[in-house]
Amino acid sequence: MFRAILTAAGLFLATQIPTTQALAETRVPQSQAEISLGFAPLVKEAAPAVVNIYAKIVQKQRRTPFMNDPFFDDFFRGLSKPQPRVQNSLGSGVILSADGIVVSNYHVVGMATDIRVVTTDRREYAAQVVLADEASDLAILQLQDAQGLPYLELRDSDQVEVGELALAIGNPFGVGQTVSSGIVSGLARSGAATGEGLGYFIQTDAPINPGNSGGALIDVNGDLIGINTRIVTRSGGSNGIGFAIPANLVRAFMRQADQGAEEFQRPWAGMMGQPVDADLAASLGMDLPEGMVISDLHPASPFAKAGFQVGDVVLDVAGQPVNSPSEMVFRMSVAGLGDTAEVTRLRGGERSALQVEMMLAPDDPPADPLTLNERSPLPGLTVARINPQSIVRLQLPMSAKGVVITDPGAYGGRVGLRPGDIILAINDTVIETPQDVPNVLAAAGRWMKVDLNRQGQRVSLRYRL
Repeated sequence: MFRAILTAAGLFLATQIPTTQALAETRVPQSQAEISLGFAPLVKEAAPAVVNIYAKIVQKQRRTPFMNDPFFDDFFRGLSKPQPRVQNSLGSGVILSADGIVVSNYHVVGMATDIRVVTTDRREYAAQVVLADEASDLAILQLQDAQGLPYLELRDSDQVEVGELALAIGNPFGVGQTVSSGIVSGLARSGAATGEGLGYFIQTDAPINPGNSGGALIDVNGDLIGINTRIVTRSGGSNGIGFAIPANLVRAFMRQADQGAEEFQRPWAGMMGQPVDADLAASLGMDLPEGMVISDLHPASPFAKAGFQVGDVVLDVAGQPVNSPSEMVFRMSVAGLGDTAEVTRLRGGERSALQVEMMLAPDDPPADPLTLNERSPLPGLTVARINPQSIVRLQLPMSAKGVVITDPGAYGGRVGLRPGDIILAINDTVIETPQDVPNVLAAAGRWMKVDLNRQGQRVSLRYRL
């Protein structure tokens, strides 16, 4: 959408733009006037599509777990209940369509109750979150009554190369829109993963500071290559290590938002894996360490259905290399739901390409969630049968079976039960279905013993009813 002339000949003569079209349009500055312009033409075209975002987030004050316990009512009588606290959030966003579709970070607007967006020409719009995902730290907004707005085009971020020039545009520290320049310092950065470990970033040394979150990282053609999201720092300011969410994941968000999705959905791999290091590569007879070796595979996994087995090495998804679980999640998220992707497998030194279905984790067998009533020894406890959906939601082992706690309730939380605990037995009676829980509790005496599997460790809780 935006095409700019590279300037400052001493800096740019060694620069290569990775796309064929951009390479054809790049030339040496022809006059002193062009040299003196710097990035000015590019910024003039791109900056109006980057907005300031002001959001109000209502945070609930921390409550004591005993506040709703009838036994402790007298202790808390007369004390006022904790009041919610309003926190103001400042960040940036990028307009992606003329009718006011804006992308920003989840940590800027994801939990906001009141969002105000201000453009560079000082127009203000109310905004509503259309789609948000905490794990990916992305949110899509719709501006109210917006039309004819400037916007940025999304570039194929898989074509971005290390060493490319990049500009970061945002509102650092609330001082106003600011532009900083640098290069793409690294790709496929997953070590800075947050949330559920789904981080997969473009690294840049273009200065990014608080308030830049949600702003644009653009190339020299004015196309969006990433959404600035976080930095690595010890001082709170920029140390030249910033991260941006790749444009291809933003495109996947846009696609689901257009389809009316209420939450961002990722295809389910149904596997556990680890990067292939030098020792693994040697044991597998590989010349170089590459890919991700499968260490656990759910029977219902689309990879299992396609012919993968534990010990196979996944080399790439849809032609893009995969070297870690976070890269696998990213590549499958970009591929999208409802289609198949070609995945390269290495087994016994032989490479083969298999078609893998991009599908959601199935709710099979049915979870049959059950919440215990007030007459139960553990009122409010919610349990469900383990299936692929609960494995994903509660981050359980692929081999998990039986009954899992999805909500311990007030009493359950007080005695030490946690979401994700797998109930093995109650009073030495094995639990196999959700209905077994109230049946066993109904026959309980004064003492209760609950045997659990908690994150792979066996835990026994004993308490008096």
